[in-house]
Amino acid sequence: MDKFIIQGGIPLNGEITPSGNKNSALPMLAACILTEEPVVLHNVPEIIDVMTMRDLLKSIGVKVTHLGNHSWELHAKNIKDTSLDPSLSRNIRASILLAGPVTARTGQLKLPPPGGDVIGRRRLDTHILALQALGIKTTYNKEEKLFHFSRSTLTGADILLDEASVTATENVVMAAVTAKGKTIIRNAASEPHIQEVCLLLNSLGAKISQIGSNTLHIEGVSTLGGGEFTIGPDYMEVISYVGAAVVTGGEITIKKAGPEYLSMIEQVFKRLGVAWVVRGEDIFVPAKQSQVIKPDFRGAIPEISVMPWPAFPSDLMSVAIVVATQSKGNVLFHDWMYEGRMFFTDKLTSMGAQIVLCDPHRCIVNGPSELFSGNVDSPDIRAGLALVLAALAAEGESVIRNVGQIDRGYERIDEKLRSLGAKVVRET
Repeated sequence: MDKFIIQGGIPLNGEITPSGNKNSALPMLAACILTEEPVVLHNVPEIIDVMTMRDLLKSIGVKVTHLGNHSWELHAKNIKDTSLDPSLSRNIRASILLAGPVTARTGQLKLPPPGGDVIGRRRLDTHILALQALGIKTTYNKEEKLFHFSRSTLTGADILLDEASVTATENVVMAAVTAKGKTIIRNAASEPHIQEVCLLLNSLGAKISQIGSNTLHIEGVSTLGGGEFTIGPDYMEVISYVGAAVVTGGEITIKKAGPEYLSMIEQVFKRLGVAWVVRGEDIFVPAKQSQVIKPDFRGAIPEISVMPWPAFPSDLMSVAIVVATQSKGNVLFHDWMYEGRMFFTDKLTSMGAQIVLCDPHRCIVNGPSELFSGNVDSPDIRAGLALVLAALAAEGESVIRNVGQIDRGYERIDEKLRSLGAKVVRET
């Protein structure tokens, strides 16, 4: 098990380029199953979750060729098996993304229960109900511990998702593009990675319209062809670098940062006294930040709450909490989506942060707090990276254990931080 040894209190400086969006790469890899023709993906992040998805695809007969420089060719000409490896499926939540495309392509799939971060209940009902509307039958065998997906024909339908689930939206989109007739998906999630998946599918011959809205229209086509697509930047990683610069008092430029997707996130960070400057495709984070929390009208304590896109995303809550510990004032954070998202805050309090955990969904941060070095474990991808930021801000030497969790979502994060001047050592 790897750990990071971090010497804090060093301002970060320089330029950095984020990797491709993990949450785009995973459904795009799954989408390649829908065509017998080769598909080339560029800017693929080489992280543990993506490698696990690659191994799942290879196990069912997809030929995956690394072309170098983060480009992969995927060729799903022959799908030889439709039973997913349980050990691989348990490692990532994204194994559920194979339900729609594999069943659409082959007519059946046996799927072990997906794994992933333990941040609260993550229901599959939205996936199952939406796929059933297209004609996919779903059963669960308790003895085998397997979901069985099957279909004879796929027929377009008018579908209202019971929640704006990102992965459920992606699943039903992938299943619907080759269904007969027209599909309308209402209450669809619209995150940048969903938009990219739809654009990829359209480049292969799908007919998806109103991309970026919460109502997607899909005209079914008989087959998809080949093509290539470049995955956009991971905005989670971009904002993590923003946070790292701010809590260390550094000044950095993030290249190819995708600023067109950061407007709401920018508003939230301004409430924490943090701002950046857009320079074309790049963003510049200056060293001088006010770092004063802006109260609500009449001086009320502001609330930062997660909501479906384009509002503030749940996955950035952990980073925002660490940034708030270094800003002057009080702020309430509320994540109604996951009852385990806030549980890492006890590790921050052990390092000197002034945080009151109100309940599993809410905490109040009072800043600024002087952070001290600590020895902590990474509980999940996003909380693990937030603890890295806290260690960078703290005086002295900190140890972050179980960094394999961080590696699942961030490519060579220790190397990238060292390129900005951070003292981060990886040890096994």
